[in-house]
Amino acid sequence: MAGNVIELTDATFDEVVHNSEGPVLVDFWAPWCGPCKMIGPVIEELANEYAGKAKICKLNTDDARDSAVEFGISAIPTIILFKEGQVQKKWVGLTGKKDLAEAIDSLL
Repeated sequence: MAGNVIELTDATFDEVVHNSEGPVLVDFWAPWCGPCKMIGPVIEELANEYAGKAKICKLNTDDARDSAVEFGISAIPTIILFKEGQVQKKWVGLTGKKDLAEAIDSLL
């Protein structure tokens, strides 16, 4: 991952997401997923814009199946916004940067 995007694994999910006080956006994706590749640059832009204010993360569902199962990920990309470890909002499929940014802003 480039820049400020945090790459999550099953082992790091709890520490990064559940033990965080501020907003944490998690992009559940896989390398073979076309729409996931399309939203990738949006996730990187958000990570740069919200550096120091919110955590922007990616979780490869092929490598981190336990976390994907825990959150019932049945289609990708799925993006989940957490605050204090609790799910605040969930998007399935391609989502616009404006919608994601507005949701993050509402939790800051």
